[in-house]
Amino acid sequence: MKNLMMILSALLMVSAAKAADSKVGFVDMQKAVQATAAGKKAKAELEADFGKKKKDIEKKEAELKKLGEDMEKKKAVLSEDALGKKQAEFQAQMMKYREEVQKSQMDLQKKQNELTAPIVTKMKDVIAKIAKEKGYTIVMESNNGVLFSTPDSDLTEETIKAFDKL
Repeated sequence: MKNLMMILSALLMVSAAKAADSKVGFVDMQKAVQATAAGKKAKAELEADFGKKKKDIEKKEAELKKLGEDMEKKKAVLSEDALGKKQAEFQAQMMKYREEVQKSQMDLQKKQNELTAPIVTKMKDVIAKIAKEKGYTIVMESNNGVLFSTPDSDLTEETIKAFDKL
């Protein structure tokens, strides 16, 4: 439903722009941010910050898997009480692991937003400048339902180059 509304609003904007003999441009913001020097630096920083966490999570995942396999092997030998304790311990460790994974994902998203927000803000200024210089009335994000555009209306590469010159 949300995508349908976005497409309809995009079509309405395009229709209004066409009616007024206006130019409509498109920018792939994700590609533009990732392709800039600042975006590459932010990505490298993210990877460095979370590389260690990823290794820790993978190590804990392997430990949990081993613990689960050991419990399955000893299932027939253990008493009901001992098996219940092992299962409870396994469940507690599994919950802790899931919480840690979720926290890491949230931290990663927060850090990514912190690093990219200034880039996006600056990128919007660059896009506005290009749009004014080239006579574009509307510049839309191409990831939001653009089904067709001519190559000359895609301002992504030009935006990346202009951004990196700043």
